[in-house]
Amino acid sequence: MSREIKEFIKEIISIVVIAFILAMILRTFVIEGRIIPTGSMLPTIQLKDRVMVNKFIYRFKEPERGDIVVFDPPEALQTNQDYIKRIIGLPGERVEMKNGKVYINDRPLKEPYLAEALDYEYGPVEVPEGCLLVLGDNRNHSFDSHYWNAWLTQDRLKGKAFLTYWPYNHIKLLKREVSFE
Repeated sequence: MSREIKEFIKEIISIVVIAFILAMILRTFVIEGRIIPTGSMLPTIQLKDRVMVNKFIYRFKEPERGDIVVFDPPEALQTNQDYIKRIIGLPGERVEMKNGKVYINDRPLKEPYLAEALDYEYGPVEVPEGCLLVLGDNRNHSFDSHYWNAWLTQDRLKGKAFLTYWPYNHIKLLKREVSFE
């Protein structure tokens, strides 16, 4: 083999190794793609959609109502599968679900992303410090905070889903869209 070919092969190998290392660093600490395994976030996110998750955002800012988050579920659920839900209740807030709506401190939420009104009642409960109340957008068919009998602690958050990127006809930014009526 000529010296030029050896240099070329060496350069290609170094590029591949550096690209692999960078990809692993990005995936571990910065951004990660996830496949949605259930219909709990319908109609916002479809079953088998792929979403991008920002894994470092909550190191710099607090979670906000309406954020769609990926998290390790509370230990009481005894599962090792990550969940994806929308943050609804923040620490110190009083949450109640009645009359087909969610109420935060007795103020009804406006949630345009829901396909149907709630068909159950829950609470009132106060979200403890360091915890969140999360609900799926497919409220009547979602295994979420109203069902668990356990709180999601903020240290279990893995990141914020911000983009659906596959299939191509579902590409969109994932917005908060929640407000008070």
